[in-house]
Amino acid sequence: MKITCNGEKRELNPDTTLITFIRDMDLNPDTVVAECDGNIISRDDYETLILREGCVLELIRFVGGG
Repeated sequence: MKITCNGEKRELNPDTTLITFIRDMDLNPDTVVAECDGNIISRDDYETLILREGCVLELIRFVGGG
């Protein structure tokens, strides 16, 4: 299955959840804001949102500074 994440094509297994994808990208889900097909996704939905063929995902990572 193919999706686009931050402008790059990605190949995923079917039934991949958003939280699995974020972790597979070596990101901490607590520091990521996700948008899927133009909709901001609530962190409460990261575990249940199954990514679909052709979806467009934007991941924004927040990092602290000091």
